[in-house]
Amino acid sequence: MTTGVVVLNFGEPDEPTRESVLDYLERIFMNNADLEGDTTEAEARERSRQLAERRAPGLIEEYEEIGGSPLDPQAKAQAAALEAELDARGFDATTYVGMQFTEPFIADAVEKAHEDGVDELIGLPVYPLCGASTTVASLEELTEAVNERDWDVPVHEITGWHKHPTYNRIRAENVRAFADEEGIDVADDDTELLFSAHGTPSHYLDEGSRYDVYVEEFCDVMASELGAESYTLGFQNHGNRKIPWTEPDVEDVVADIDAERVVVEPISFMHEQSETLSELDDELREEAEEVGLDFYRVPVPHDDDRFAGVLADLVEPFVADFDPSYYQFRQCQCKDTPGTMCLNAPFSQ
Repeated sequence: MTTGVVVLNFGEPDEPTRESVLDYLERIFMNNADLEGDTTEAEARERSRQLAERRAPGLIEEYEEIGGSPLDPQAKAQAAALEAELDARGFDATTYVGMQFTEPFIADAVEKAHEDGVDELIGLPVYPLCGASTTVASLEELTEAVNERDWDVPVHEITGWHKHPTYNRIRAENVRAFADEEGIDVADDDTELLFSAHGTPSHYLDEGSRYDVYVEEFCDVMASELGAESYTLGFQNHGNRKIPWTEPDVEDVVADIDAERVVVEPISFMHEQSETLSELDDELREEAEEVGLDFYRVPVPHDDDRFAGVLADLVEPFVADFDPSYYQFRQCQCKDTPGTMCLNAPFSQ
């Protein structure tokens, strides 16, 4: 059997043109239109366009400052590394990159896999922490794209995987190596370890998303791995709509840190993107320095050689056709479609 692995991601414009940024933002706002209540599709599209027009100038400026987003080439490099790793393990698998909000879209990846005639599909979101509008939504889009083509192909869905041991080592060792290079100690009393997580509307948590639980447990493990007795957690929230978001906000917590320096680890990302290169490196740095903190931001280990092995481990039970529970996969609770598997669900449900 030939297997297509659709590596799912968010996407960002690699060129900061007004047209590309507006289209990108409008897709995001339309995808989350139900956050503002019931409305017609026409009203939702008009509202999404209004929100995109309002947000676009600031985001274009951010992209211009960072030279365009590097997310797309980094995602493609990870997909290529995964395909090479699966080939080295003896599996006949092809990887496809599918983005939620920029080209190549998830539907494009499905179409290419269909043209290639693969016998089964695996949806693998490269979101370290499972969220409703990211992990779950991207998999739903994958299934929808398959159904729209009336394609009778088995689809395996993988959701939460932040508990993979090697992934945890990659992140902890990356922080430690960065701190060593900078000559700082994250366990020192004068240094505060700040985990910055991408925020999510509280609506999703109220509906049952366990994203906040995953964030907190991952931070606890990382702090323990790094020997830090305490840490600070903040969320990178986006106030485009007047709705509740996760708390506390990262800008608020950095203002209250009582230390000489802050080391920021962006735990929600496995790529560099505007949220790291602009929101953290520019905006949060400015906030920190205004209150007298020396600011250090840990680079995302997107090109760690071991990461392809992590992704290969996740898809291996499905490619090799053995029971995923052998690798500690269990039925996902965040996306309860039968057969959707993750490493996060409790052993007893």
